[in-house]
Amino acid sequence: MLNRIIALAITAVAVAATPVAAAAPVSCKVTPGQIRTLAEAKGGEDATKALKLVSTGEALCAADAKFEAGKKFAAAAKLLGTELAALPAIGQ
Repeated sequence: MLNRIIALAITAVAVAATPVAAAAPVSCKVTPGQIRTLAEAKGGEDATKALKLVSTGEALCAADAKFEAGKKFAAAAKLLGTELAALPAIGQ
C-alpha cells in the first residue's frame, strides 16, 4: 500500500513539472515575423539555423500542420536564446 502511495506521489510531481504544450499559442502569421526580427538582431550561425526552421514552420502552417509548425518555431526561438512563450503576444 505504501508503495502505491509513493508511486502516485512521484507520478503527480512528474505531471505537475511537465510543461503544457499549449502554454505558448502559435500564430502562423505573427510568430515567424517575431522570430525573424529576433534573428536579425542576433545574427550569426544560430540565427541562420533559426531562419531555416522558421521557413519550415511556415511551410507546415501552409499545410495546416499548426502543431508541428509550433515545434519548429519553438526550436528556432530556443536557438536564439529565448522561449516561444516569451515572444510578445501582439496581434495574436
